[in-house]
Amino acid sequence: MTTTSCCRASGAIFSPVNGYKRYRSYSLAPDRAIWGRDNRGVMIRVLGAAKESTKLENRVGEPAANPYLYMASQIVTGLDGIERTLDPGPPADAPYEARAPYLPKSLDEALRALRDDSCLARGFDRSFIDYYLRIKEAEITRYQSEVTEWEQREYFELF
Repeated sequence: MTTTSCCRASGAIFSPVNGYKRYRSYSLAPDRAIWGRDNRGVMIRVLGAAKESTKLENRVGEPAANPYLYMASQIVTGLDGIERTLDPGPPADAPYEARAPYLPKSLDEALRALRDDSCLARGFDRSFIDYYLRIKEAEITRYQSEVTEWEQREYFELF
């Protein structure tokens, strides 16, 4: 298991089904698991400098995500990284051009990563993860069954 697998698996927690549309290049939202100094395009934004007041801003969480599960997932994956002394790599000056692992592009992709991840299964317990997977799979089914206004405008006017 790598730091990437934990990050991709936590994607199932940090965004609801429709939130993945914002994780695209050049959108001032992160699209890769990367960090940088005072850059809004990175996943982890570091503000401040050594020997100053410094803060970390995790920019990946979607406002509609469950804040309790989101924060818990960040604590679990962060502690895992500390315990295994994972190296976060160099900071990104150009995050959308950096060679770094991409974040999940859909809830389905994030659920596949969560299903195979052992880090969050240990932190939350496998039975909770299995239950959460079923809830989120049902969310995908409900989302896919809806006909959006865009679909109506795009296709229904043709007929």
